[in-house]
Amino acid sequence: MNEILKAQFFVDDLSDEQKAVITDINDYIKQGLNSNAHSVAVIQGAAGTGKSVVLMELVRQYMTDKRYKTSLVVNHPELYKAYQDLAESIPNMKVNSIRRPTSLINYAQKNHKSYDVIFVDEAHLLYSKSEPYAHYRGQNQLTDLMNLAKVVVVVYDFDQVFQSKMYWDKDLLAKTIGKHPHKSFDMNFQYRMIASDEQVAWMDALTAQKPITPFPENSDFTFKVFDTAGELFENIKKRNIEVGMSRVVATSGFPRIDGRHNVEMDTFSLPWDEWDPQRTHWAKREGSITQVGTIYTLQGFDLNYVGMIIGPSFGYDKNTDTMTIIPEKYSHKEIFKKRKDIKFTQAEYKEFIANVLNVLMKRGKYGLCLTAYDDALRERLVSLYENGK
Repeated sequence: MNEILKAQFFVDDLSDEQKAVITDINDYIKQGLNSNAHSVAVIQGAAGTGKSVVLMELVRQYMTDKRYKTSLVVNHPELYKAYQDLAESIPNMKVNSIRRPTSLINYAQKNHKSYDVIFVDEAHLLYSKSEPYAHYRGQNQLTDLMNLAKVVVVVYDFDQVFQSKMYWDKDLLAKTIGKHPHKSFDMNFQYRMIASDEQVAWMDALTAQKPITPFPENSDFTFKVFDTAGELFENIKKRNIEVGMSRVVATSGFPRIDGRHNVEMDTFSLPWDEWDPQRTHWAKREGSITQVGTIYTLQGFDLNYVGMIIGPSFGYDKNTDTMTIIPEKYSHKEIFKKRKDIKFTQAEYKEFIANVLNVLMKRGKYGLCLTAYDDALRERLVSLYENGK
């Protein structure tokens, strides 16, 4: 088993909270397996709270037991590859039982298959509308999965919703589950980052467009602000040599220069991440140190250090001392696609963009390096950082 993936998804020393959640979900699954109804277990928690660790412990229990018909699905291509890597090294785990949701739904419906338990990681990435381009012609993937299994165990983080076709909130989830038996299992402790609660709250406040304050220095979590992306990159390269798994990431909105679709700022110029048809996920590839990561390659993964470049779609309002969101500068238009059943407000589109930044900032276990494309925002962040030293 790949040691990096093992360390992220399988923890030998589970916390008391994680053990308690696993025990409670186990009891709920067994109850559901003995019922004629289709039940749903919802694991909820913010980024880094150990949701995937809990899920994978349950996956290891049920998907290696021949008594159960099971499947693990995830609608994230990089995470899908990671789970396949893990499955190859787990005794009695079948790699072909790990699928993308559209693939499983289409296969099961065509072949009249049913399951005891279906596990869904990053369920906030399930389609909540038809998506023919991706070969999904149903109306809601959670509904379809519920129809296929006695029990569906789903992991949700509503703060990681950033596209209209994968839109979820608590009301839509409740409406989708309807009258089916269901139970929520909440996780609140931060496990990915060694950051303090106050430091995590600072990241949340920044993306929530609240007044910017000095970053709390009350843990071993490393925080640095750089005046140039070039300096930030040099720091991340050093961290990568020292401890590995350190990468530069950015939000959308960087203009094309001379036809190049790069992230370009001061002395910094690197291409965006590239999809790899092979099984090695982006964060693990050595060559990705010379690319810029996005939500599409990093959602669900841990890094050791993150170099975060806040893109052109984020500015600064001096009057309110807040970071602002400028949707018209956000170049990834997939976020703004309209749908017939839900009409999104400008504030909701801004929330999608804010969610992307929030998720990327929280990828680093040991530290965050930060800079911003917008001059005023960068100057404010640098000033607070320098004065707080």
